[in-house]
Amino acid sequence: MWQKIKQEWEKWGTITTTNALYDRTLLWLFLGFLTIGFVMVTSASIPVSTRLFNDPFHFAVRDGVYLVAALIAFIFFVQVPSERWERFNGWFFLISISLLFTTLIIGKNVNGATRWIPIGPINFQPAELAKLAVICYFASFYVRKFDEMRTKNLSFIRPIAILGLFSILLLLQPDLGSTAVLFVLTFSMLFIMGAKILQFVFLGIAGAVMFTFLVLSSEYRLKRVTSFMDPFADAYGDGFQLSNSQMAFGQGEFWGQGLGNSVQKLEYLPEAHTDFVMAVIGEEFGFLGITIIVLLLLALSFRALKISKAALIQDLRFNGFFAFGIAIWIFLQGFVNLGVASGLLPTKGLTFPLVSYGGSSLVIMAIAIAVLMRIDHENRLEKVGHAHLKQP
Repeated sequence: MWQKIKQEWEKWGTITTTNALYDRTLLWLFLGFLTIGFVMVTSASIPVSTRLFNDPFHFAVRDGVYLVAALIAFIFFVQVPSERWERFNGWFFLISISLLFTTLIIGKNVNGATRWIPIGPINFQPAELAKLAVICYFASFYVRKFDEMRTKNLSFIRPIAILGLFSILLLLQPDLGSTAVLFVLTFSMLFIMGAKILQFVFLGIAGAVMFTFLVLSSEYRLKRVTSFMDPFADAYGDGFQLSNSQMAFGQGEFWGQGLGNSVQKLEYLPEAHTDFVMAVIGEEFGFLGITIIVLLLLALSFRALKISKAALIQDLRFNGFFAFGIAIWIFLQGFVNLGVASGLLPTKGLTFPLVSYGGSSLVIMAIAIAVLMRIDHENRLEKVGHAHLKQP
C-alpha cells in the first residue's frame, strides 16, 4: 500500500508530462506564490498588527482565511467549463457594473478612496472582479465580431465604449491604477485578435491624452508624479512612501537581511504588507529574492500565454482570448506593483498577484488561475479527441 501511495505522489508531483490532463507546472506556480505571499504578509504585517490590534498575527490570520477562501474558489471554478463563462459573460458583465455602481453609493472610504463594499467583517473590492469581467466579455465579443473587427475601421467603438463605462466608474472611486490596467488589457486583446493598425493608433493617442489630462487635472496625482521623479526631494512629505521603499531595496543588497529582519516594515514604510510587500521582500531577501519572484511571475505569465496559444491553434477562440487576457493581466499587475515599489513607475494602488495582502485580489486571482487550468484541461481533451466530454 505504501509503495502505491509513493508512486501516486511521485506521479502527481512530477512537472507536467505530455499525457497529463492538467498543467502541473501552473498548479505548482500557483501554490508557490500563495506560500510566498502568506509568509511575507505575516512578516511584513507584524509591527502594524501589534500597534493596531495588540496582536502581531492579526493580519496573518486574516490572510490565512483569505488563502483558504482562494483555494476553495479555485477548486470550485476549475470545474466550471469555459463554455459557461462564454454563455454567461453578459450576466457577469452586468453584475460587475452593478457592483461598481453600488461601491459609489454605499462603499467604504479608506485613505480618501471609496473602493470597497463592506460585507460583515470583510471588505470586497469590485474593481478586482471588474478586471476579470472585462476580459471575459471582450473574449466573447471578439469571437462574435471576429471578422468585423479585422476588416472595419470603426468596429472598435463598442469595446472603447465598454472601456469608457468601466473607466468612469473606477475614476469616480478614484482608482486610476485599475483604469490603466483595463486600458492595457483592451489594447492587448485587440492586438491578439488582429485588429487594424489604425485602431491601435487611435487608442494609443486617446489613452495618452486621457491619462495626461487626468494627471494634470488632479493635484494629488500630479504630486505622485513629481515625487516619483525625485522622492528624496521631499522625503518626509509626498516622497515619504517611495523613499522608504527604495531604502528597503537598498538595505537588502544582494542576499538580503534575512526573513523577519526588515527595518522599513517597522512603521517606516506605509502599506508594507499590501501594495509595498515587494519592498519588504527586497529588504529581507535582497536582489536574489526579487529575481526569483520576477522569474516566477514570468513563468506564470508565459505558461498562461502557452495555454492561450494552444487554444487558438485548436480554433477555440474564446478560450484563447480569455487565457491571453488573464496572462497580460497577471504580468501587467505584477510588473506595475514591482515598478512602483522600486521607483520605476509613479505610485499606484495595485497589489502583486497572489502575494500582497487583500482578500478580493487573492480570491479573484485564484479564480483566474482556475480558468487557466480549466482551459488547459479542455485543450488537452480536445487534443486527444475527447471534446465531447465538455459539459453542456
